Formats: sequence, structure tokens, C-alpha cells
Amino acid sequence: MRTRIIFSLKNRGAYVPFHHQFLLAQFIKGILIFGPEKEYKEFTQFIFSGLKGQTKISRKGLHFYSSKVTLVFSCADKTFLDYFLGRLFEQKEIVIGSLHLSPESFEKEETVQINEEAKFLCISPIVPIQAAGFNDDQSKKFMSPETDEFSDLLYDATISRMEATGKYTPEQLAAFYKFQIVPDADYLNRIQATHKKFARIYPVYDNDVKFEVRGYTFPFTLYAAPEVQRFVYENGLGYFCHKGFGMLDIAGNDSIRKANQQEVVYA
Repeated sequence: MRTRIIFSLKNRGAYVPFHHQFLLAQFIKGILIFGPEKEYKEFTQFIFSGLKGQTKISRKGLHFYSSKVTLVFSCADKTFLDYFLGRLFEQKEIVIGSLHLSPESFEKEETVQINEEAKFLCISPIVPIQAAGFNDDQSKKFMSPETDEFSDLLYDATISRMEATGKYTPEQLAAFYKFQIVPDADYLNRIQATHKKFARIYPVYDNDVKFEVRGYTFPFTLYAAPEVQRFVYENGLGYFCHKGFGMLDIAGNDSIRKANQQEVVYA
């Protein structure tokens, strides 16, 4: 279930780093650790985007000049989602980077139909390799997203995460063997021709320890069972999804329409 959260920005012109997911992840972790429901202290079955709004770029990062800033948060567990939103709207002011934000409202995005073939866009970078340990360089290794190895790594990550939810039987998981990622070749060619990057090194923090991972951002078509398509849409693709990586959207999706807007009434 994907939810668009709207914040009021109190200090226009304030900024965050270009990649600020780690700041959001730290804030979300704080909400969960210090919340009353201890069962959610280590909950990780959710994903979120970066902050969106009217921005300008400087050497410091992204400066926000709109009065509203949005964040897309997704979780298939409605009980947890309701708990998280309740905790979030208890916060009168939130500081992310130098942004002073106040939670204002939220809206549920419309449910989308996904079949065995879907073209996805990356809202946040996909991480196909998990760091094996402290100061390990394996997670920074580059590999072409056009290789079978790239698809296989993301397949392993997806099935492992689906199994961890406890919602799928071994027989169901075994039936989800079809899984192939096909990148948009024209996009990759255009990016490389202009000497831009679709793969970068990003910081990840775990227990205050900094790791570095390589994340990929490009459009692709995924061939997989509808249940798998639905899972990656709602729960993200790859590793470190609960830290702001691997969020996807469907190309041409109109679920961003502001239908079903709900004003928050949490005290």
C-alpha cells in the first residue's frame, strides 16, 4: 500500500544532500525505536522515496523552494502503516538536513494492475549486492544490468525477502522461478553517450557504521509472476529497501493522481 505524505516546509531555500535517503532512514528508525510498539523496533518491510518538491541544485545539494514537500512511503502491512502514520503525525516538526518540515496530510495512491510483464522506473537506486561485512568492497562492484548475473542477484534478493514475510508457502516460492530484468537499451546508450552515470556509490548506515554500496537507476522491463511484480512494487527491489533504496514506479502510471486525499486528524 503506497501512501503519499505531504509536509509543509517552514524554511524555503533550505537543502538536503542529493542522496538524502540515509537521513530519512535515520528519522524513520528513531520513530520506530522510541515508539510504544516494541514489535516494530526492527521492522523492515517498507520502502520510501526521497523528498520531492520544487528544487534548485547547488554544490550543497538540493534546495527546496516549494511550500509543500512530499514523500512516498509504501508497506504491504496495513497495521504497521497505520501505526507509522500515527507516530509520524505526532511530530510537530521534523528536521531533515536543514529542512524544517511539518506533517500536514497524506493520500493513498490508487491500486495498479500488474501482469507478468511490467516496465518500471527507479524512484530510488537499486542495490543488487549486499555488503558482506565491514569495509567490504564487494558491494561497490560494478556489473552490467544487461547480464544474467544482475537479474539473478535481484531474483535471489526478492525471493529471500518474500520468504521472510511468512506470507508465501515453499511451493509458491518455488513457482516464482520466472524472473528476468531487461534494461531499456536506448536509455543506457543515451546515458553513456553523454558521459552521465546510471550507477553510483551511495552511503548506507547501520548501527552508526557507514557502508558504501553501488546503486543503479534506469528504466527496465521485469518479466515475473504477478505476485512477484506486486511484491517489488509494494516492497522494493534489491537490498536496503528499508533504508531508502529500490523503490519503483510503473512507467505511465497515473496512481499519483490526488484521488482519495485524506486530511490527517491525529492529535
